[in-house]
Amino acid sequence: MKRRIVVSIVFILAIGLCAGLVWFNFFKEKMIKDFFANMKAPAQVVSSAKVESKTWTPAVSAIGTARAANGVELSFETPGIVKEIKFKANQDIRKGEILVQLDDTVERADLTDVQAAVKVTESAFERAKTLSSRGYGTEANFDQASAAMAAARSRLARLQATIEQKALKAPFSGVIGIPRIDIGQYLQPGTVIASFQDLSSMKVDFTVPEQEASKIKLGQEVRVGVTEGELRFTGSVTGKDPRVDPKTRLVSVQATVTTDKDGAILPGQFLHVEAILPPEPNVLTIPQTAVITSLYGDYVYTVEPEEKGGQKVDVVKQVFVKAGRRRGATVEVLSGLEVGQQVVASGQNKLQAGSTVKINNTIDLSKIDATKLATGE
Repeated sequence: MKRRIVVSIVFILAIGLCAGLVWFNFFKEKMIKDFFANMKAPAQVVSSAKVESKTWTPAVSAIGTARAANGVELSFETPGIVKEIKFKANQDIRKGEILVQLDDTVERADLTDVQAAVKVTESAFERAKTLSSRGYGTEANFDQASAAMAAARSRLARLQATIEQKALKAPFSGVIGIPRIDIGQYLQPGTVIASFQDLSSMKVDFTVPEQEASKIKLGQEVRVGVTEGELRFTGSVTGKDPRVDPKTRLVSVQATVTTDKDGAILPGQFLHVEAILPPEPNVLTIPQTAVITSLYGDYVYTVEPEEKGGQKVDVVKQVFVKAGRRRGATVEVLSGLEVGQQVVASGQNKLQAGSTVKINNTIDLSKIDATKLATGE
């Protein structure tokens, strides 16, 4: 009898324990659900910008190549042995300075003989002239003396020109490059001595698509730089080909740009070019970092004030926009936004429609990499 009572009590206790465990699990799940249902998501810190109406300065962007307005590969047009090199690499040279002297000993020795021959023929010409004027000389003698004098003078001029060619002079003022010759070296005509460039003015050759060619005019302002974000040199269009290249469908354009001789632009360098077009007023703009591209189109997060739990908070809404031209850190908005609206400019990766945000505009967006800014890094 006692055993039955003990078994019954144990059985009842086991059932009670199981029932308690089941009730506890249901209670725990309910408490967890209630906790997350009432938990408020923390406000995400982002930066914002207002939609502004600005005067837009459009431009035709291109890639160009720099070359000096005056630039040559120096060489001799006469053969000879290098006697003296009078320049050093990267030296500033003035127009007319002698750069390289070839050995002209033989030519200068011949010069004395030819000069003496010229004096003899000139004296003979004067005597023939005097005799002819007095009627004692024949016309044939006078012509012969005149021809001999002209031939002697021609030989002298030719010899002097050869001596001049033995001295290589700077054709203009500029900067000379690395010497490619040595003293005592025999040079053939056309052997390159060094590169010589005038860095005070540059010609920039670039191409534009045939659809943009009509926008390029002579005298039009251009901006040039080594990087796309820093076009600190200005100039003007000085030439445009009157034809479209049938192979590339591009039109060649040339601009002249004044530099500051600090070597910021070198001949042959890759350059970013913008041909400036007339300004357009009342164009809606936002920072490029505010625009997010998706499979469904471009969109932005607008910041809208709302009241939640008796408090005013900023909430974001997803708005699809139509983006237009881009210039620097700014993009044109063709539709979807109005002037004065506030959009999220950075930190979008943490957001979704309806998220609560906290605005922090202490960061200068123009000084931060656009990729890092959009991802909130």
